[in-house]
Amino acid sequence: MSTTSININRLNHLLKLYKLSKKDLLANLNQGRKKALSESEVFGNQIKISILKKVDELFKKGLGYYIDPKDLKESKEESIFFRKDKFNAELSFGAKQIVTHFEEEKIGFSALSKLADFKNERTLPFYTVKSNAKKVAEEIRKQIYPGFNKDRKGFLKSIITKLADNNVLVFEFIETWNKKEKANINGFYLSPNVIVLKRQKSYRRETFTLVHELGHYLLNVEEIDEKIGDDYSAYESLDKIEKWCNDFAYYFLIGEMDNIIASIDKASAKNDYHHELIKDISEQTNLSEYALYTRLRINDKISYNDYQSVKTEFENKYRENEEKLRKEREKEKQEGRASQARAAKPILSPLYVNTVQSAFIVGIIGESEFCRRLNVKPEKIDKYLK
Repeated sequence: MSTTSININRLNHLLKLYKLSKKDLLANLNQGRKKALSESEVFGNQIKISILKKVDELFKKGLGYYIDPKDLKESKEESIFFRKDKFNAELSFGAKQIVTHFEEEKIGFSALSKLADFKNERTLPFYTVKSNAKKVAEEIRKQIYPGFNKDRKGFLKSIITKLADNNVLVFEFIETWNKKEKANINGFYLSPNVIVLKRQKSYRRETFTLVHELGHYLLNVEEIDEKIGDDYSAYESLDKIEKWCNDFAYYFLIGEMDNIIASIDKASAKNDYHHELIKDISEQTNLSEYALYTRLRINDKISYNDYQSVKTEFENKYRENEEKLRKEREKEKQEGRASQARAAKPILSPLYVNTVQSAFIVGIIGESEFCRRLNVKPEKIDKYLK
């Protein structure tokens, strides 16, 4: 069986980056194998190409990466994992894969911007956790809030566009249901100007995550977030920075309608927990009803027990909807009907699209690179060059 020599220092560099031991990597590689791989089979200077391919299925660097004789040095510029030790989540391997991928995208985008002579200076101010989150939200709304749109995906895209106008680059990734290594993150911020979002079933939740990560950008505090505190207990367990970002997101999205939340009587069974009012505010702000009830609890406008009752009601509705969708998919499958849903594509920031377009037009990148970056077929290039 064919083998190849590798630069073992490069594999060790990846282990440092992912904070994995040799045993961790072997355990991952040996999942589902009848005959376990030994340490010498993976960490020798010679390795079977079939094993190297299995290693690269995890790290996705391309086989040439491991063969390259040039050693790599640990660099803070390379990864948030070299810049920071602790995060708000016990990150899964899939999460580390996603973060590493977008670190590479960030570095690649920065290089393209410089070559295409794009200036991406920061236009939004810096703040600290001592800054009043509500006042900051009011200030930032003037520059970033796009105007309300009931189309939730359209609203999310319009905020991404506004951020692009202010040189903040937003990436979205979509995790398929059959992905082996799941990413246990909702979003993260990479300095100096990159926000990454995971596609959610709810665009309202994804929008809240986006604005939460914008809070991290304003504070210039990098973070990888699994939970964004949309539940009261989760909110209470957050540190000062995370609470600030959550408060900022709430005030940014609710705007002047917070005056209504601040002035209503305490929600209880007597006033039907203000269900109609909360629903109306939700429809006019794209904040979920659940998020609004969490804010009522934070403001002590609903008792803990009543909040738990309302929360249970929402959770039951969610489960019912999920079960309904599951049955519909199962019925389609049994009847041999193909799903009408198209393969989802991530939202692209205009800042990213414009930079890639310029790089292609001036000859910095070729057609294949252009198509790969924008996920378009060669025959549809003209559509992106108008």
